[in-house]
Amino acid sequence: MVETLTRWIGALSAGVFSKVTLLGTEIEVIVLFLAFAMVFFTFWLGVPQLRGIPIGLKLLGGKHDDPTAPGAVSQFQALSTALSGTIGLGNIAGVAIAIATGGPGAAFWMFVIGFFAMALKATEVTLGLKYREITSEGEVRGGPMYMLKNGLAARGWPKSGRRLGVFYAIFALGGAIPLIQVNQSFSQIADVGGFETNPTTGLIYGFVLTIMIGVVIIGGVKAIARVTGRIVPFMCALYIGAVLVILVGNAAEVPAAFATIVTSAFSQDALAGGIVGTFVVGMRRAVFSSEAGVGTAVIAHSAAKTHHPASEGMVALLEPMLDTMIVCMSTALMIVVTGVYTEGYEDIAMTSAAFASVVDWFPYILLVAVVLFAYSTLIAWGYYFMSAWGYLFGHGPRRDWAAKIVYCLMMPLGSILAADAVVDLIDSLFFLMVLPNVIGCFLLAPIVRREVNGFLKDVKAGRIYGEDMEDVDDETAIPRHD
Repeated sequence: MVETLTRWIGALSAGVFSKVTLLGTEIEVIVLFLAFAMVFFTFWLGVPQLRGIPIGLKLLGGKHDDPTAPGAVSQFQALSTALSGTIGLGNIAGVAIAIATGGPGAAFWMFVIGFFAMALKATEVTLGLKYREITSEGEVRGGPMYMLKNGLAARGWPKSGRRLGVFYAIFALGGAIPLIQVNQSFSQIADVGGFETNPTTGLIYGFVLTIMIGVVIIGGVKAIARVTGRIVPFMCALYIGAVLVILVGNAAEVPAAFATIVTSAFSQDALAGGIVGTFVVGMRRAVFSSEAGVGTAVIAHSAAKTHHPASEGMVALLEPMLDTMIVCMSTALMIVVTGVYTEGYEDIAMTSAAFASVVDWFPYILLVAVVLFAYSTLIAWGYYFMSAWGYLFGHGPRRDWAAKIVYCLMMPLGSILAADAVVDLIDSLFFLMVLPNVIGCFLLAPIVRREVNGFLKDVKAGRIYGEDMEDVDDETAIPRHD
């Protein structure tokens, strides 16, 4: 059965990642599509990365929380839930996979893509908040499927909106299959524990995770937000703290490591086939890490309590900065500084070897971080899975329970599939989710520009949040044309 699944995954991956030749190198069409979207919305919104960071940071402080605003959780809790889905094994195993596939230069392109991803993240989350639905009982329903259904209906394309919403929800059910987190966390446990992976031990680990995740997602979005709000700060501090210890221990090699990452990004001799090939590898891993354009984080952010959709967009653009530009680059720098990328490792084992290069018991710290990353990510994706399920099959106690059971029972599968098959499957499903979501963002581009620039002008004038944010610069704001 495993061999059959692997063949099907290979066929799906080949179809999704169809290629064209650019500058003598084959590049996936979907990668070009996403790169264009990130650059387009960066300039369409007047480089919101620069204006949004100070606003987003101030909003996270909680001073401007409004308990009367529609929504279910605070803006900090919404960001924590979204970050628990994005800051995960993509930052640990994903970076290692990128370097093993495309060389150190792939990390440079991950950093660059992370910057442009911030604008796309702000776009999709702003639209998600604008077109979310809130029931008479106060339950929040949001995500790209609602943005597509309600947003395109508002523009006069109700049938197209409904169809694209259904397509997105179907792809999201597949993309939320909890495989790579189970796969790579089990791999680290086996590596530290010194035992060989096999279907029996894998299934045992998968079922243990099933119980641990099930206990949390039973409580719904508020329980998920409470748990992730506690786990995310701790796991990030633990992991980054350990990485800093390694970098300090190799401080003399840090400048050379930076130089290696940058020069490799522009080397025609790169592992992945020159500059373009290295960019493609970095792009794929950056998308998986930040989830910008994928739309999943929109589901978490849609539950935020706020009257202003663009305010959550400013909070959301912090995700790629923290996730892809800081955490991923820290991992890459650590791997290059320690030199373990030249030793033939292919996945999370590379990161583990970097940890062990300084102190022999450091892989145990990585083990704790990996388990926490996997756990928090699986909790968030359980919520995403339930949201897509509810959109397709309707909401209600029985349907919600069915979604939770199906999601949890799929976890053990990730511990018995090969790592390359898992990566190919999740990448394919992720990029399928991109298509309807980003198409919707393009069709609603005039709306999101009006929302973002109107919000920024009101903040600058003190009409929102008072004088506390009047120092925010809005000189780069794009004039309204609609």
